[in-house]
Amino acid sequence: MAPLSPTSFPRNRQAGSWRHTLLLSFQSLGVVYGHLSVAPLYVFGTISPDDIKSEEWLYGLLSFMFWTMTFIPLVKYAFIVLRADDKGEGGTFALYSLLCRHAKVGLLPNHEVADDELLTYEMEKLQKPKVESRARRAIEKNKSGHYLMLFLALLGACMVIADGVLTPAISVFSASKGLEQSLADIFDHISSGKHQNSISKYFRMYVPVPTACAILVGLFTLQHFGTHKIGFIFAPVVVLWLLFISGVGLYNILYWNRQVTQAVSPKYMYKFIRNMDIKSWRPLSSVLLSIAGSEAMFANLGHFSKKSVQVAFVFLVYPLLIVSYMGQTAFISKNLHETYLGLSIPGSLRHAFTVISLLASVVGSQATITGTFSIINQCLALDCFPRVKVVHTSEKIHGRVYIPDVNWILMVLCLTITICFEDKSIGNATGLAIVTGMLITTCLMSLIIALYWEKNMLISACFLIFFGSIEAIYLSACFLNFQKGAWILVILTVVLVTAMFAWHYGTMKKYNFDTNNRVSMEWLTDLGPALGVVRVPGIGFIYSDIVRGIPAFFSHFVTNLPAFHQVLVFVSFKSVPVPYVPPSRQYLIGRFGPKEYRVYRCIVRAPLLALNIPHAALVEVGIVYSI
Repeated sequence: MAPLSPTSFPRNRQAGSWRHTLLLSFQSLGVVYGHLSVAPLYVFGTISPDDIKSEEWLYGLLSFMFWTMTFIPLVKYAFIVLRADDKGEGGTFALYSLLCRHAKVGLLPNHEVADDELLTYEMEKLQKPKVESRARRAIEKNKSGHYLMLFLALLGACMVIADGVLTPAISVFSASKGLEQSLADIFDHISSGKHQNSISKYFRMYVPVPTACAILVGLFTLQHFGTHKIGFIFAPVVVLWLLFISGVGLYNILYWNRQVTQAVSPKYMYKFIRNMDIKSWRPLSSVLLSIAGSEAMFANLGHFSKKSVQVAFVFLVYPLLIVSYMGQTAFISKNLHETYLGLSIPGSLRHAFTVISLLASVVGSQATITGTFSIINQCLALDCFPRVKVVHTSEKIHGRVYIPDVNWILMVLCLTITICFEDKSIGNATGLAIVTGMLITTCLMSLIIALYWEKNMLISACFLIFFGSIEAIYLSACFLNFQKGAWILVILTVVLVTAMFAWHYGTMKKYNFDTNNRVSMEWLTDLGPALGVVRVPGIGFIYSDIVRGIPAFFSHFVTNLPAFHQVLVFVSFKSVPVPYVPPSRQYLIGRFGPKEYRVYRCIVRAPLLALNIPHAALVEVGIVYSI
């Protein structure tokens, strides 16, 4: 098996061409930005028409939307957080991996002296000496802080997984409402007036939910093809969708209200806050949905390059979405109770909008599903998720994965949410998941700035206070909607966190038991002749979680069946908090006892964010020992 190196991955090629970057940018539209692009379907739709007070109130809402999209997705993620990638990998676990490597806060078992040597080797490549600071020393000595960081990483993972359940449900369900409207319009033209109300009621009852369920089943069925093929299929849909809604937005600005462009002024935010009460504060949770999917820019970074993700957002996604929200606000300002996006579409284009919105909702769901697969794959490296089969869908980019069991569980949960809840309730839960995940990223990033980038603590504090205060505002608005659907997220989070910590706790207990009950080579060699142990031809591989001594279960095996192979290899797989393990350091090989016993230990090491070491590694190890 030829060891992989950093140059094996397109995202790490120093001489990457602009053509390759543009190609990845095009693919990222269908995988990374689908969620962010489809948000106009339900941002204003989740606001109750009774909450809309006046045209100036709408301007304040749009001002919040504009500056939130500017500060969070553009400044925070595109220009700051993306720089904290772990050799191309993103997400909360990438930040946690960096902290484990640069501040020694990891809680991974099986720590070896050779791992410290590997970390030293990785640090030397940075050609930058690590400066000892009081902050680093305090964090390294505070054990409770280590558990807190692990908890934040797991909670952030739970938010991504919960988003993978909620976003497909609200996106597809909102688009299905457009199908209901189009069918009602068609039958209005061909039926008599006395039947129009009954037909509209029939469509409202039986079209949106069954249509959404059918689309969701088809979407999850496509996942096994991988993000490479899906990216090429979905990217044209996102481009068409963005051009369509931005074109309609520009039309609405020119036709309904050209003064809406003045809402970018922060003075409207000031007026909104000055006149706020609890009722007017709640709609801010809907504004938060306009940046839903921003976390996917970082979480899905392992599927694409950093530059491609930045180019796609800065030059296409961001400006077109701003124009779309302005146009939607211009329409609602003159039609105060018409908040659904489809109603702002000119009559001749509504049927086309229905088709494109359905396709776009599928794409929007894809981004969160892909992020869910990536984050669960990283949870496996920390033994914080039940063992599941992970399928790598790309031979070149190891971050592209598909998890069959998780895929079908997500599908069942999405169908349940779609059938049982309204879009406003799902929207409130989605908003709480989004802002919680963003707050966690902000907290971990502040530590990265201080400990990894080694910037002044004042800079780290400014980052935490500035972005944390913005996200805290939206968090308060989400909690005001707790009884209106946000509680759904709490239930999902409790279940996920309980499962993760229970699995981690059980795994650590098992590891401690194996460590405390391991046996020595002397026991095996002394007891062997008394039992009449027979060495049969061949090579035997024994998997063990412990890296020292012989596991207790092997002693039971020898006691009950006194025979094992002529060459015996105890193999352990372990993850280390580095982005890449060089070929010369992938295997730690040692011998137990005298040479004539032919009992060996092999530790196969892989990066923390690249679990599922190929089974070919066992074959390679076997070839080495057979020689």
